[in-house]
Amino acid sequence: MSLLCIKPLSVILADAEKESLRRSLGAGQLVALGIGAIIGAGIFSLTGVAAANFAGPAIALSFVVAAIGCAFAGFCYSEFATMIPIAGSAYTYAYATLGEIVAWIIGWALVFEYAVGAATVSVSWSATVDSMLKSFGINLPQSLLASPWSPNPGVVNLPAALIIAIISGILIVGIKESARFNALIVVIKVSVVVMFIGIGYFFINYANYHPFIPQNTTGEFGHFGWSGILRGAGRIFFAYIGFDAVSTAAQETRNPKRDMPIGIIGSLGICTFLYILYGFVLTGMVNYKDLNVAAPLAVAVDRMKDYPWIGFVMKLGSLAGLTSVMLVMLLGQWANRGCSIRCRGTACFLSCFPTCIRPTARRGSRTCC
Repeated sequence: MSLLCIKPLSVILADAEKESLRRSLGAGQLVALGIGAIIGAGIFSLTGVAAANFAGPAIALSFVVAAIGCAFAGFCYSEFATMIPIAGSAYTYAYATLGEIVAWIIGWALVFEYAVGAATVSVSWSATVDSMLKSFGINLPQSLLASPWSPNPGVVNLPAALIIAIISGILIVGIKESARFNALIVVIKVSVVVMFIGIGYFFINYANYHPFIPQNTTGEFGHFGWSGILRGAGRIFFAYIGFDAVSTAAQETRNPKRDMPIGIIGSLGICTFLYILYGFVLTGMVNYKDLNVAAPLAVAVDRMKDYPWIGFVMKLGSLAGLTSVMLVMLLGQWANRGCSIRCRGTACFLSCFPTCIRPTARRGSRTCC
């Protein structure tokens, strides 16, 4: 048996037909999944740091550059998702092209990526909930807000564990119900971002836009100027991560050949538009030199003294953003579940595709039966 054998596309598609997953998602729901995965903690923290250290007010151009790079990756995912419209994402694509051992490595990497990502975001979700409860005079004990391995140790991070359990339960109920829940959360967080853009526009100080592209006076690459725009794009690229998770829902999409490209590219386009406006308003309200902080959005909100309630609304939007990110990450992990090699005698198979593997010469490579 060769660990480099590939699985023919015809066999992969035939196995997918035996699955019981319901094809219930449309293009709009896929776009919502993409937005749910993309807009999260990144936009609320990375924008200010990149503007203050690299791009200045031209951070809006950095978003455009980063979006172009993401678009090429999005086109690749769209092409593969239409050719191989089943669950598994990059794991399945690698199995059909590069071989079994490569797919096995990628499959487990994806499982760990989504698991660790969801766990990390759940900790931020817990901190946000704690902050919101404190505004109502409710103080949770530290023992229930941190793990034993945290810098300020506790017993268990109960809010983080509960939200992971709740979202997992929603996913178990079904993909259609999960998509509806995600759509609701996406509406909330997009509304909050649009609200900030709309209200913040009236607090813009146009003097903060001059110079729009600060000069690179040090000669160091990436320290403002056009090179700073490129370096800023590299820093805020993290804010776009998540659109690839849409491809994991290909097997539950009604018309994947039409809907998957719309879902991936559509969500990228909408998020890019919102990011550009967000960066433009943020650097207009606050001078870019004052944005090198962990929570630049809070600095901007402090300028809206006529709207004392907006701080709570921004926290609500951040909470919604973190919730949808966890949902899509756990969805991606579920789609890549159980990818392991098992052997019985001379025949081996992957539990994701319980079809035996038999070494067969074919064009100098190995194929799986």
